[in-house]
Order: sequence, then C-alpha cells, then structure tokens
Amino acid sequence: MSELFLPFPEPLREGVILARPNRFIMDVDFGDGEPVRCHCPAVSRIGGLDLTGRPCLVSDSHNPKRKMPLTVEAYSLARPDDRPKAWIGINQNASNRYVEHFLREGAFEAITGPVATVRREVPLGNSRLDFLVNDDLYLEVKTPLVQMQTAIPAYVPRLPEVPFNSTERALRHLRELAASLETHERAAILYCLYYDNFGFRFYHGTTYEEVLATVDACRAAGVELWQADFEVTSQGVALKRCYELEEW
Repeated sequence: MSELFLPFPEPLREGVILARPNRFIMDVDFGDGEPVRCHCPAVSRIGGLDLTGRPCLVSDSHNPKRKMPLTVEAYSLARPDDRPKAWIGINQNASNRYVEHFLREGAFEAITGPVATVRREVPLGNSRLDFLVNDDLYLEVKTPLVQMQTAIPAYVPRLPEVPFNSTERALRHLRELAASLETHERAAILYCLYYDNFGFRFYHGTTYEEVLATVDACRAAGVELWQADFEVTSQGVALKRCYELEEW
C-alpha cells in the first residue's frame, strides 16, 4: 500500500501540556504568554500517563462560538527541547473523518475491495456503526488510548493504576457485527493507532477474559479484526500501513 497523506487546514501549533484538569480539558503553555485552556478530544485515560510537561500539537478551529477553540491533537513522549519529535495522535473524535477520507481514496482496499459507496452512522441493532461500505461491509472504527502500546521513557511518570472495565459498548458492537453477517457478507473492526506501536492488543482489564471469549466467538462467526497505523505531524496525518490482526 502506498502511503497517503491528509493535510491539516493549517500547520498545528506546538506547546507543552501543563495539566489535564479533567478528561475534556488540557492547559497548554505556548511560551508566549498565559497558558491556554484547550479541548482534549480523548474521552478515556491516555496510556495511564501523567502528561504534564509533555510536548503537544494543537489545532485552532477559528470558531469564536466554541468555549475552547483550540484542540490538542497529539502529544509526544520526547522532551520539549528534543528534535525531531515523534507524535501520538489522541483525537478520537477525528478518527472517523480520517478513515472516511482514506476509504474514499481507496487506501483500505485490502479490507473493502474497490469502494463504490460509503455511508456513515448506519443503524444496526441498538447501535449506530461507523460505516457501511458497498452495502455489504459493516466497518466499525476504534481508537484505543487506554494503553500506549509502545516504549515509555523512564522520565514520563505514570498515574496510579485504576481498574478498567468499560468494555460494554465495544463488546456490544462486536456481537452486533457478528449478527449482521446473517444479512450482510462481511463485518470488520478497524483499530486505528496514531503512533509507532508494538501492534494492537486488547487491554488486560478486569473483563479481559470476557473480552477474549467474545472476540473468539465473533471471529469464529466471521468478524474481521484489522489494524491501521497512522503518523501525525504538524502538517497532517499519513496512513502508513493496514493489516489484518492475527493475535489480540
């Protein structure tokens, strides 16, 4: 697969994270005045890490009606003065937009085959799944951030461990995708990781055994598990590779 690139409307601005007061907010220092309160588009924990002091990339919506016009798009495990930096994308809200762009560009043909139609937010059971491609493939997009599946430098502090068992929605989607195969030819989940990683693995939380049992049953029914690796820079998002998962 040849690498494809989606440019941002304008280059992202680099700053340093000072705090994450709650899951929706990050305070960022741009080095030119007072810290700025920015939107954090990751609804979950981010790798169990304390991101204070981590460099970040921030977009500007230029929307004066938004309470927080700026959004933290990515952070780095590097130190602020390190050059160059590798970035870890955290915008779970934008993931479907990126996937749709690359779907329509034909970058996911390994999953979809030639793309004729793409529909968004398609009802299925008690859920709305992300995409219906060519009227025969349900495609659900996940952007896991609870674990950072890459090497964490010793100077990056970790937050206290908190039991994680919020898997109900993910398991419901898996089961509904499996059920969809009664009337549709294919169903797949695409795990999107926006950084250089070891390869997606399910989080070892308190419901791990239930998750694996559900995954095994759904795979046996025909649900496919795929991973897409992206690279985020200040200029845009590149799709690096896409492959089917054999381990999970």
